[in-house]
Amino acid sequence: MARQDVLSGQDCIKVLLLLGAATLLRHGASGQLVKVEPEVLSYPGQTVNLRCAFADTTGIQLTMVTWIYEPKEGERMNIAVLHPSFDPNYPDSPLMGRVRFVQNPADMANPSIQISDVRMTDEGKYICDYASYPGGNKQGITNLIMLSKPQNLASTLTVDAATTSMVVARCESLNGRPEAQIRWVTTANGNATTSSQLGSDNTVSITSEYRMVPTAADNGKDISCVVSHRTQATPESFQMKLKVQYAPQVTIVGYDNNWYVGRTNVLLTCQATGNPVPTTVQWKAMTGEMPDTVQIKDNQLKVLKVDDAVNTTFVCEVKNRIGVGRDQVTALVRGTRLPEKGPTTGSIIGAIIGVIIILAIIGTAIAMYRKHRNNKLNGDGPPKYKPPPPKKNNNIAGRPQVNRNTVPAAEERPLQNQYYSTQDAEPVTDLDTYQDDDNGEGEREHYYAAAPSGWDDPGNDDAPPFYEHSSNEPQDHRRQGVNVGREDSFVSPAMFV
Repeated sequence: MARQDVLSGQDCIKVLLLLGAATLLRHGASGQLVKVEPEVLSYPGQTVNLRCAFADTTGIQLTMVTWIYEPKEGERMNIAVLHPSFDPNYPDSPLMGRVRFVQNPADMANPSIQISDVRMTDEGKYICDYASYPGGNKQGITNLIMLSKPQNLASTLTVDAATTSMVVARCESLNGRPEAQIRWVTTANGNATTSSQLGSDNTVSITSEYRMVPTAADNGKDISCVVSHRTQATPESFQMKLKVQYAPQVTIVGYDNNWYVGRTNVLLTCQATGNPVPTTVQWKAMTGEMPDTVQIKDNQLKVLKVDDAVNTTFVCEVKNRIGVGRDQVTALVRGTRLPEKGPTTGSIIGAIIGVIIILAIIGTAIAMYRKHRNNKLNGDGPPKYKPPPPKKNNNIAGRPQVNRNTVPAAEERPLQNQYYSTQDAEPVTDLDTYQDDDNGEGEREHYYAAAPSGWDDPGNDDAPPFYEHSSNEPQDHRRQGVNVGREDSFVSPAMFV
């Protein structure tokens, strides 16, 4: 018995599952059999088509089609009925006279309807209901959405500076469908309140107000109202500026606390801002009458010459429609002039550092120049030590003899060979290492130490310098200047210039 009870329970579960599957299949088939558009958009005054079709009539007999209108607020109502054996029927409804079946004659398999001169109140659900045998009623639902492009407006309100919150800007989106979305963009510290109102033709008007505590600092700040709506490709933005009126704000500039007796042409200026623009400026002295040495022109007070009479408090009053603003400055007349302020410590330190840097640059340049000059002198110039005197050499056999008789006098030498050096020749420091192999005749060791440049080493056929004595002078006297050994000291003969 227990086993039979268990089996019986399993059978019940299977039956329930089968019934659920059959129900799902029935609803799925119903949804697929009646073909409609889920959503249709329209503007007022247009004509719209609401499509409906039965996909497959195999094994099914269609007995009647009924279009049902269900408004957002209200009861359902039949607006069009089609029967195979009768003419189409349009019951009494708000759409009577504006609705009809598209096909003529009407077709049960495609009973689409058309609504002309669509109104905003026509928005709602439209149900295409099929009565069939043996399946019963099958439905398809279309939502008709009415669109109305709103009229968008925005403006700022002129307000006075206050301590309580008030509306400073307003933005409106009127007669739209569906309702618009409004947001604010501003740096002003406030918040927005939004309200909506349903119109008689099913449109919606949205009003948004920006509220804040207005101050003088808020005057002229940017504020934007941005309206978004389904009928607009992009949001519409209104850029504005806040308008806050306030009494003048006054400041006196020009007093330097150094008014001394005898100082001339000192100037005070009264600066003021306000909304609306200030209209009048008035100077006053706290002591009563204005000193004789004072001149006033518009917003400027000029003291021609400072004396004890201007040792007072000057007041500047500025007025506009909102109120009065004032500022004052007390002038202290000194007997002597305050010392001029010297350069600040930072300026002094900066100047010292600048001088040090300049001196360092100059010193570096001088050191580099001297180093360069010393390197040049050490590498290319003459040696810095005194050369030793030439050693005496008594062996003169190997030295070539100069024929004095063949040396022409200075007057007989060609003019082109008589030239002079602009500086003395460098002293010869190593006489033993000098060689001349041009003629292949061995070493020539005879030098005229006192000879100018170009005559250091004359050959046998070369003429001696022009200042050498002529051949008419005694032989001994001539040899005194030329026959000097390497180890002997010598003195050059006198030169006649």
